[in-house]
Amino acid sequence: MSVFDPTPCELGEGALWHPERGQLFWFDILGKKLLTREGGATRHWDFAEHVSAAGWLSRDALLIASETRLFRFDLETGTDQTVAPLEADNAATRSNDGRADPRGGFWIGTMGKKAEPGAGGIWRFFRGELRRLFGPLTIPNAISFTPDGREARFADTAEQKVWRVALDGAGWPKGEPEVFLDLAPEGLNPDGAVIDAGGIFWGAQWGAGRVAAYAPDGSFLRAIDFPSPHCSCPAFGGPEMSTLFCTTAHEGLDDAALAAYPLAGQTFQAPSGTRGQTENKVIP
Repeated sequence: MSVFDPTPCELGEGALWHPERGQLFWFDILGKKLLTREGGATRHWDFAEHVSAAGWLSRDALLIASETRLFRFDLETGTDQTVAPLEADNAATRSNDGRADPRGGFWIGTMGKKAEPGAGGIWRFFRGELRRLFGPLTIPNAISFTPDGREARFADTAEQKVWRVALDGAGWPKGEPEVFLDLAPEGLNPDGAVIDAGGIFWGAQWGAGRVAAYAPDGSFLRAIDFPSPHCSCPAFGGPEMSTLFCTTAHEGLDDAALAAYPLAGQTFQAPSGTRGQTENKVIP
């Protein structure tokens, strides 16, 4: 394990390895920033509202989810264009975890800014249509997809559960979700997640300082520890797609916890011993 970027994020999230740029992007939701590294240095963009997750549209453009909209963001010019409103009429909510599916749809969760129970849900944007899929949820997370595109996973951190749901040929859910992981008996809180090329589910666990790997049948395999209790979102990347990146947060840590974990909020990397999937391109 090593520090990938030393910038302390209040709430690091939304890690995304851009396959055409060979570059990691991530967000500080509460800091209202998009971050990356270029030329060995940190680069960031500031926004007027919370931003949390992205998918890639082209080499130079991301689809970014904010508290009120999905928008196209040009990484070279810094300009943006609204693609669709996202709960724009509800000032109490913001976006949270999100990821593109194998069909080119973009899934995004929303939640109350104060994590109000049941205030959130999960949406999918695909070929110009934005549709609410699941809810009510409190803290939607762990949006991820099996390599064959036949199944999605998602979590509600407040419920300490991860669900699985089958997908049809166009990537829309079919049937009812069923529990994939019930982490409540262990007191674990599922956060962001990604599924590797072999179908193994890698989930960040808020408060546990780790990203844990689970087999397709839900059995625990192993975990990679990071020196920050609030691990929030993993992503596979690097030249061989074998590096596991992980965003973290220092939100909610008191002075004693910050003294015990001085690297809290930084973004880390570790060899995974496996290979990740290439992040899917969004079809707007």
